[in-house]
Parts: sequence; structure tokens; C-alpha cells
Amino acid sequence: MKTYLYPAYFRRVESGDYSVDFPDLPGCVSAGKSLEEALVMAREALSLHLYGMVEDGDEIPAPSDPADLPAEPGSFVAPVEGRPEMVGDEIRNRAVKKTLTIPYWLNEAAEAQRINFSQVLQEALRERIR
Repeated sequence: MKTYLYPAYFRRVESGDYSVDFPDLPGCVSAGKSLEEALVMAREALSLHLYGMVEDGDEIPAPSDPADLPAEPGSFVAPVEGRPEMVGDEIRNRAVKKTLTIPYWLNEAAEAQRINFSQVLQEALRERIR
């Protein structure tokens, strides 16, 4: 799983919250009520942004060296890790609602035994697809 490391500007705004932006990736921004939350949200924003670039076939730019970034008043630069493949995994494994029709008697018998319909259907589909 490829990991990317990009520098980000963290700024404390008047409300006390933090805003985050990535100078190498225009439009990739985030925020948080605390520094810890801002970092967590920045990781998620970076991962989602990179995933979108990969899906769109865009070239992912090389990250800047944080030492080369200009200092901005009221901000600091910190590296943030992004993992676009994890976003893809989450999207592919998300639950999808399906509607199906079964005989009444089968529904009654399964409910009486407290059978989990979703679990049984998933297991049967996995077995059938193999």
C-alpha cells in the first residue's frame, strides 16, 4: 500500500480552530477544532484528494520539501501522511442495500430462527462467486 507524505500549512484561526491546506495540492483543505482533530481530518482530506486524482487519471505531483516552503505568519508546516488505497478499500467494501423477494413461509421460518438475512446472502454470494 503506497503512502504519500505531503507538507501542509496549519493555521490557528480567530475561533481557535485550525485550518489546513496543502500547497502542492490546490483544493485539498481541511480543518479541526483542535490540533489533533485538524491532523486527523488533514490525513483524511489528503487520502481522499489523492484517491480522486488516481481515479481521474491525474498525475500526482511530487511533494515539496517543507524547508523550501515560505514561512507564513501565524502558521506552521507539518508533514501529513495520505493513503489513497485505504479510501478505495473503504469504498469497495461499503454496504449496499439490496431488495429481494422470498416466499412467505421461508421468511417466517428464517425469522423464527433469528437468521441474519444479510449475512446469509453475503456468505452464499461469496461461495457462488468463487
